[in-house]
Parts: sequence; C-alpha cells; structure tokens
Amino acid sequence: MILVVDDNELNLALTRVVLERAGYDVEAVRSGAAAISSIARRRPQLVLMDVQLPGRDGLELTRELKSEPATAGIPIVALTAHAMVGDEATALAAGCAGYISKPIDTRTFADQVGRFLEE
Repeated sequence: MILVVDDNELNLALTRVVLERAGYDVEAVRSGAAAISSIARRRPQLVLMDVQLPGRDGLELTRELKSEPATAGIPIVALTAHAMVGDEATALAAGCAGYISKPIDTRTFADQVGRFLEE
C-alpha cells in the first residue's frame, strides 16, 4: 500500500487516480494526524508526503516517523510544489528517500513512484 499525504484535495485525487490506474493500492489522507493513524492501522510500503501540511509540516512528520523504530524503515518521498534550489537537499536531510516536484507529470509519475518501491 502507498500512503499519500496531501492537504490539497485536487492533488490528492489526481495522485491517487494515477497510482491506482497503474495498479497500486493507495490510501490517501489529508493531514499528519490522519497519516499517523493510517500507518498505525496498516504499514505502507511507501509514503508520498506533501511538505506543506497544516499543523505539523511534512518534513517535521518525516523526522518524527524516522525517529521511531517501528516506522523508521518506511521510505518517505517528499511530494511538493517546493522546487527551489536546496529544497531537495532539505527533504533528504529530513529523512526522505527522494523528492518529486508538483505538479506531477501524469505520464511518468507512476514509474517515478515505482522506482522507490524497488529500492
């Protein structure tokens, strides 16, 4: 299962549809708290994490998940509209396994995500 965390309903729906059409099992949530609940119920193979979430931002949530032994091994990929110099390095430093900028390219997105599942 891939967990997608994004507070923007349109981004969440598009991401989910693209991944489900590629055959992935996807759960989509709109907040950090919902992500924590989802992970407690069903451990995902991968988390796609929006960086700008209300309350705890995605990088703060990533650092929290990486600090807990039960969730430290789950790969997390930053999925963000932040596409400035240094943003990818910031995401990687927070514990993300990778970085995908938005808007997503619907033609290549599922393949990009699939590469993180192969690692």
